[in-house]
Amino acid sequence: MAAATNTNRRTPVSSRLPEFPWDTLAEARTRASAHPDGLVDLTVGAPVDDVDEGIQRALGEGAAFPGYPTTHGTEALREAAAAAMDRRFGVPGIDPKSVLPVIGTKEIVAGLPSQLGLGAGSTVVVPEIAYPTYEVGALIAGARVRRADSLTQLGPERPDLLFINSPSNPTGKVLGTDHLRKVVEWARSRGVIVAADECYLGLVWEGSAPSILAPEVCDGDFTGLLALHSLSKSSSLAGYRSGFVAGDPSLVEELLTLRKHAGYIMPMPVQAATTFALQDDTHVDAQRERYRKRRAELLPAVEAAGLRVDNSEAGLYLWATRDEPCRDTVDWLAGKGVLVAPGEFYGPRGGKHVRIALTATDAAITEAAKRLRS
Repeated sequence: MAAATNTNRRTPVSSRLPEFPWDTLAEARTRASAHPDGLVDLTVGAPVDDVDEGIQRALGEGAAFPGYPTTHGTEALREAAAAAMDRRFGVPGIDPKSVLPVIGTKEIVAGLPSQLGLGAGSTVVVPEIAYPTYEVGALIAGARVRRADSLTQLGPERPDLLFINSPSNPTGKVLGTDHLRKVVEWARSRGVIVAADECYLGLVWEGSAPSILAPEVCDGDFTGLLALHSLSKSSSLAGYRSGFVAGDPSLVEELLTLRKHAGYIMPMPVQAATTFALQDDTHVDAQRERYRKRRAELLPAVEAAGLRVDNSEAGLYLWATRDEPCRDTVDWLAGKGVLVAPGEFYGPRGGKHVRIALTATDAAITEAAKRLRS
């Protein structure tokens, strides 16, 4: 006879978490799939374009390695990441020792509060409209979540960790240099760690977007700052689970020590592919151009359908509204066979918007634009 499990001794961490948002789209997906010409799915920002052949070759070459890879990653990978931050985003002076590869940026976002030692009694600030995993990471750690977009909203509070996201998922909003400087100054005056999710930094369509580590933002001082980067979007490596953290040397060392013990290690073939991807800008430029063309086709069609597009000056989404409850807009678009994400997934303030992804094939984007204009 199997031994009984005493569930009174523990509270499952999963009980702290909200329902997985995309599980609530089943009815709208069924409706959209019933369209005579089929479903156009614009809900998730999953890359659809082929991985660059050079990256694939590097992955294969890395597959011959028989031993355990290091948690800190190869020196070549860390040097490539530091050089890419300088070359692509104007962030010089990153010591490769202060770069840490991660198994996809979602993993480090969800784990960061716990890995920094936060828990009950800690406060994590997330944007009012935000990628859900910021909140989930805080809840996994048992920390309190505070939603705020401005420093004045926080008043005299001294939170432990502040997540910012520029360019934003889902809104595409960019935080300018002056805003980021104020965040850095405020955080340092209160001893707050700032984690800047910069996964969309290379996909800016209007104006420019600075990194939290840029000299004009932090004066070359990375104390208390962590920049989180992903290769999922820029290099179409979502399936590889490839990202990295860079910034404050002491914080990176702290994360590295914990991750050594826990076995959070990027596999060696992925390390080799990541190194190549960070050294090569040609495929990044080509992918950016693909997304630019898709945005140029879809944006006017969305507006022609009577939706207003807010922000969306960067990133891979259009943040759109018909000034009605977002689920009504989802249902209306599903009637056209186009499935999008309701804005409420990203926080209460998203209740009248939908997120429309640009991460679909050229043919799918063209089909969606045609349906929206009809």
